[in-house]
Amino acid sequence: MTHPTSYIRFGTDGWRAIVGEDYTLSNVSRVAAATASWVNATYGPDASVVIGHDPRSLGVEAARMSAQVMASEGIQVYFADNITPTPAISWSTKEYGCSAGIVITASHNAAEYNGFKIKGHFGGSALPEMIEDIEKRIPPSTYDNSHIQSFESYVDQGLIEFRTVRSDYISVLKTRLNLDLIRSSGMRIVHDAMYGAGRGIFTELFGADAVVEIHSTVDPTFGGIPPEPIEKNLTELPVRVISEGCAAGIANDGDADRVGMCDENGRFVDSHKMMALLVQYLHEDRGLSGDIVKTLSTTDMLDAMGKAYGLNVVTTPIGFKYIGGYFLDGNVLVGGEESGGIAVSGHIPERDGIYIGALVLEMMAYRKAKLSELVDALSREYGPHAYFRLDKHTSVEAKDIALRMLDESGGLSEINGSKVTSLDTLDGYKHRMQEGWLLVRPSGTEPVLRIYSEAPSAKQAEAIVMDAVRQLGI
Repeated sequence: MTHPTSYIRFGTDGWRAIVGEDYTLSNVSRVAAATASWVNATYGPDASVVIGHDPRSLGVEAARMSAQVMASEGIQVYFADNITPTPAISWSTKEYGCSAGIVITASHNAAEYNGFKIKGHFGGSALPEMIEDIEKRIPPSTYDNSHIQSFESYVDQGLIEFRTVRSDYISVLKTRLNLDLIRSSGMRIVHDAMYGAGRGIFTELFGADAVVEIHSTVDPTFGGIPPEPIEKNLTELPVRVISEGCAAGIANDGDADRVGMCDENGRFVDSHKMMALLVQYLHEDRGLSGDIVKTLSTTDMLDAMGKAYGLNVVTTPIGFKYIGGYFLDGNVLVGGEESGGIAVSGHIPERDGIYIGALVLEMMAYRKAKLSELVDALSREYGPHAYFRLDKHTSVEAKDIALRMLDESGGLSEINGSKVTSLDTLDGYKHRMQEGWLLVRPSGTEPVLRIYSEAPSAKQAEAIVMDAVRQLGI
C-alpha cells in the first residue's frame, strides 16, 4: 500500500530540504524506511548498505538514524568512520558488494539544506525507476520509529560495522591516476575544498609541497557561501593561484562529486571545457573511444568534437541519474553536466570531482602544457563557446506564470534580436537561434528558475539570458 508522502520528494539527485523545517530526523527515518523496504524487496535477506555523510548540520545524526533504520530491517550496514565524499560512497557501494549506498548530503546547496542521496549496487546514482519505487514506499508522516534500537546496540549486534571508506577510496585513486607523472611535472595547485568533504585529499595524493589548501576546515555553514564550484563562489581561488604561482586551482562542492577549475592566470575553467578536454585526452592520447553523454544544458562543443572524432553524442534530461544508465548499458567515454558533475571511462559510473580534477592535471603533465593553452586550443579548433547561467530566485506565482507562458506560447519567438529556430522540451524549454541557445527550466531541488545560454561570446550569452528574464517578467 502506498501513502501520501507530504513534502518528501526526490529531485534531480536525491531528497533535499531545510534543516529544522522539513529536514528532521523523523523525516529522515521515513526516507530510510522506504529505502530499506526497497532494498529488502529487491535484494533479499543478504542485503547490505554503506552509509556516509558530509560536514553539514545534522549530518552525523541523520547518517546514524539511517543506519539504525536499515539495521532494524535486518540490513547489514557499513558505516563510514569519517566525513566522506559522495564518490567514495559510490565506489565503495560496488567494491564492498553492497545493495545500495546512502549519502547524507545536500551537495552544492546552501548550508541550511541537508539531504539524502541513494546509490545503486553498480556504484552510481540510483536510476530513475529505482527512485520512483522508493518514493512510493515512503510511509506517512505518522510513521512510528519507536521500535528502532540505539545505534550502539546495532553495533554490538554486528548489524552496523565501521569501515574506512575515505581512506579506501584514496588508495584506489592512487592506482587509477598517474601520480608519478603529475608529481614529476613539478606543478603546484591550490585546492579549495569549500569547507566540504574533499578537504585534504589532494594533499594526500600529491604531497603537502604540491598543494595549497584553502577552506579545508570543517564548517557546516560553508563560510556563508553555497558550496557550489562556480565562478561567482570562488573569488579567493584565482587570487591564491596567482599569488602562489600555481599551475591551476581546483574546487569541489560540499560532497566533492562536482568540480570547477581555474588556470594559471586565474581564469575560470567550467565543466563544459573540462568535459571537452577529457574527451580530447582520453580519445587522442589514451586511444579510447565511446559515447559522449551530456545533459541538455551542456555545451555544443561536445557535439562538434563527436562529429570530428566519429563518436556518438547522446543528450539527456538534466540530472546525473539520467547519464548513469548509459555507463551501465553501453560504452561511454565521457558523461557529464554543466553543473560540474563529470564521469569518465575506467572509473565509477558516477560524478567524481576529485578524480576529474586530478585527471585534468594528468593531461597537463602528459601534454606538458599550461591549462590556459589547452583551453585556448579547444576554442581555436572547435570555435568559441561562451556560457552563462542565472539562477533566478522568484516567487512560486511568478515562476508558474513564466512557465505557463512558455508552455502556452510554444516558447519565445525572438531572443536578443535573434529569431528562435526551434524549441526542445526534453527538460524545460530550450530555444535555439542561429548563433547560440537559451534554456529555461525550474530547479528540481530549490525554489529557483534556472536560465542557461551559450553563444560565441560571453557578452552575447549574458545578453540572451537578460533578455529572456525581461520577456518572462521575473
